[in-house]
Amino acid sequence: MPTPRAAPQQTPASQSASFLTETQVVHAGPVGRFVAARPWMTDLALALGVIVLGLVTTEVARMTVQGSTGLGLFLPGTSAARLVPAVWSAGAVLGAVLLTVRRASPLVVTGALTLLALGSLATSGVLGVLGVCLAFALFTVADTRTPHTTWIAFTAVFLVVTVALWHWQDIGLAEILLWSDPGLPSLDDPGRQLPAPPFSAGRRFFSVLLLLGLLLLGVATGTVARARRQHAHDLVERYAAIARERDQSAALARAAERARIAREMHDVVAHSVSVMVALSDGAGAALDRAPDRSREALRELSRTGRSALSDMQGVLGALDPGDRSDAGTGGPAEPVAADLATIVERFRAAGIPVRARDLDIDLPHDTTLRLAVARILTEALTNVLRHAPGTPRAEVAVRRGPAGLEVEVLDDGGIRPGTGGGSGRGILGMRERAALLGGHVEVGPRPGGGWRVHVVLPLDDDRRHAQDHGAGPSRTEGREGRRR
Repeated sequence: MPTPRAAPQQTPASQSASFLTETQVVHAGPVGRFVAARPWMTDLALALGVIVLGLVTTEVARMTVQGSTGLGLFLPGTSAARLVPAVWSAGAVLGAVLLTVRRASPLVVTGALTLLALGSLATSGVLGVLGVCLAFALFTVADTRTPHTTWIAFTAVFLVVTVALWHWQDIGLAEILLWSDPGLPSLDDPGRQLPAPPFSAGRRFFSVLLLLGLLLLGVATGTVARARRQHAHDLVERYAAIARERDQSAALARAAERARIAREMHDVVAHSVSVMVALSDGAGAALDRAPDRSREALRELSRTGRSALSDMQGVLGALDPGDRSDAGTGGPAEPVAADLATIVERFRAAGIPVRARDLDIDLPHDTTLRLAVARILTEALTNVLRHAPGTPRAEVAVRRGPAGLEVEVLDDGGIRPGTGGGSGRGILGMRERAALLGGHVEVGPRPGGGWRVHVVLPLDDDRRHAQDHGAGPSRTEGREGRRR
């Protein structure tokens, strides 16, 4: 049976990008997102709406010309009856066509509509629906350009069209409201038979106010749309930043957990296996000439193996979220710290001539501190076993000093080559354990030969004070040398 192929994994960045987009923020509903993905539908609907508006208002303009003629404001049979509706409808069609391309070139379309408005006013004295078209064009300018550019375009359009409207307009909104009744009676006074309606500042001012309102409405709605889109962009960026921070935090947590597991595995494997190798070598060498010592070494080898297996199970159990060993503790279970004397005896059985002092010192009941002391002492003696084989002397001292609990491990250097260069995790692990308790570790070669490990761990109030003041991992880094 073929194995199903795994789905391609997404990177954190691609996952974050797929969660939230600007379209989803601005157009929250499915209809809004559907239309936003197809802007040509909006352009087509706008063009059709302008054309329909132009056709409807063309009939109103025609009736206004008829009513004006009945009042004697136009000469009977004048060309205004044909010219005004024709120019009005033509302006609506051309304006609708220009609006379909306003997204590509909003400023160019705005300029073209302004020229079209000037031509309409100059030839027939009407602006028609071109004022509405200019409002939509300025909406697009405000939506896609900076406020500075938007207001320059608004000012230019308003001033140019206002001047043309003031000089050339014959029929505006006021005339439509007053004279659009074709049933008005015709006046017989020849003095009232005029070629065009007389100039009226009040009626022109009313048209200017209407134009100003339309253009300001276009700019205001475009500005709101641009601000909303910018807000959506900021939300998406903020969301992406939060997602990146979350992914980075998760990556740092995974790295820290891997480092912790590597440190624990190093403590269990490197320490115990080094002792087991030394014990098995000693047992093999003493098998013929000292069977009793060989049997004792084998018993110690068995005890060391069982202890290593127990520690290994504790480390691996910490990786299982359902492990019962950490129930109620809020974290993974640590291996139980061994007695310091037992640790020293194990390394003596492995062949290190260790002289120890004050191993029976009364340690605090703090399990974390006791475990740290046991791990650091084990690491220091393991380094002696691996990197200074055959050393004539090794010393271990545990004492209470003015700075807290001190652990010192000294050796005189090996007489045989070591088992190889270290990975550096041992010293790093010692420093990390000490730093967590507010202490420090000094590691380096001794002036007369050999190696020295000196650890200081604050006790009780001293440790809390050091932690509150951010004690670092080590005040003296020392020279670690190639063998550690």
